[in-house]
Amino acid sequence: MPLMGGPELVSRLEAMRSRDLCVLFISGYTDRALIHQGHRGENTAFLQKPFTPDVLVKKVREILDQPRQQAA
Repeated sequence: MPLMGGPELVSRLEAMRSRDLCVLFISGYTDRALIHQGHRGENTAFLQKPFTPDVLVKKVREILDQPRQQAA
């Protein structure tokens, strides 16, 4: 994204929402960068590029079917 990265967008969205937010980070980098930046929470998933449409659908279904950690 040209104006901000995914982790910054997630931080802004979390500040605006009073309930839980599920996040799917998609990147060509490994998920270690997200862990290092502290962005792998309970409701956060990661998909590494490249991936097929079938893999994307499976990951989204997995996220939607997961019980979510409710915000306090």
